[in-house]
Amino acid sequence: MPLVLPPTVLGFYLLLLLSPQGAVGSVINNIGLSPLPFSFAGLVIASMLYSLPFVVQPIQNAFLTIGKGPLEAAATLRSSPLNRFFHVAIPLARPGYISAAILGFAHTVGELGVVLMIGGNISNETRVISIQIYDHVEALEYGQAHTLSLLMVAFAFVVLAFLYGVQKHQKSKAVSGVVF
Repeated sequence: MPLVLPPTVLGFYLLLLLSPQGAVGSVINNIGLSPLPFSFAGLVIASMLYSLPFVVQPIQNAFLTIGKGPLEAAATLRSSPLNRFFHVAIPLARPGYISAAILGFAHTVGELGVVLMIGGNISNETRVISIQIYDHVEALEYGQAHTLSLLMVAFAFVVLAFLYGVQKHQKSKAVSGVVF
């Protein structure tokens, strides 16, 4: 759902769910924890949920890429299913985890809808760069908005270059037979 829903819709329903009157928020309130809406913790949780599809896809693809061969080979050596998962599948899926972490982080950094709905626009607490750009544009401060936007473009370029570099490095290890 987070992949196809507009971020503001997801943020709105998370706001209802996490509010002190919501299903999750009332439980959090009853056990004595501070409310999640308009807090950094709430912002992190909402961002994680929003970016979940960008994390799940690379991990799922990594497990599919492994195939049955290594797991069947471990089974012939009397490895238990749990042992095969932790000592064969997870290490072989490592490139997927790395890609997932990079994509999930990068996707969250530029998000606006969920961040604004759950985190608000609280200075020095929940204001993020995407909201700051929006604030500058709304105030007709295009120079500041341009500067921050260029920083985000540079950030996106660096993240993608790093991701492609990691993937290329992992592929070269796999080709040479050294997979960690």
